[in-house]
Amino acid sequence: MTISSILSSIRSRQHRSTDPVGWARSLGVNVGKDCRFLGIDDQTFGTEPYLITIGNHVTLTTGVTFVTHDGGVWVFRDEHPDIDVFGPIKVGNNVFIGKHAIILPNVEIGDNCVIGSNAVVSRSIPANSVAAGVPARVIRTREEYWKGVSAKATYIRSMDDAAKRKYLLELFAKAKDPVE
Repeated sequence: MTISSILSSIRSRQHRSTDPVGWARSLGVNVGKDCRFLGIDDQTFGTEPYLITIGNHVTLTTGVTFVTHDGGVWVFRDEHPDIDVFGPIKVGNNVFIGKHAIILPNVEIGDNCVIGSNAVVSRSIPANSVAAGVPARVIRTREEYWKGVSAKATYIRSMDDAAKRKYLLELFAKAKDPVE
């Protein structure tokens, strides 16, 4: 490894950690506005990042991986040395993709979707859906998800860390208290 390639790698890692959305764009990913990319790494966007389109207000969490090709065709390379199979990936607006989800080629995730942690998304997910599992499947609508989370929701995002800690410890201490 040359000094130049080492420096380039260091600059790329620094860019990824300080501006993950900008870093993704520099790879060729088409990224909309107001996106959060948390804990992305060199593997997140695979070998053809320019085949990935991500809408507005999308969150990617740690370990999410986009795969734009079918690596399994390797088994045919003796007979067909130049074979490859590719497919684009499109993520709509207002989407949350949970930790370690894998999005496969030719998948479209609609607007207003939640993709569960560790899901393997091998086919398109319609708008306003929550999908999870291996392979991922729609498990509820966005509205059904809202009914479940709204009953458990707290509204504390504007609190500082100390106030948040105090509030949550008190809330869950009450939940642990035995019923008299």
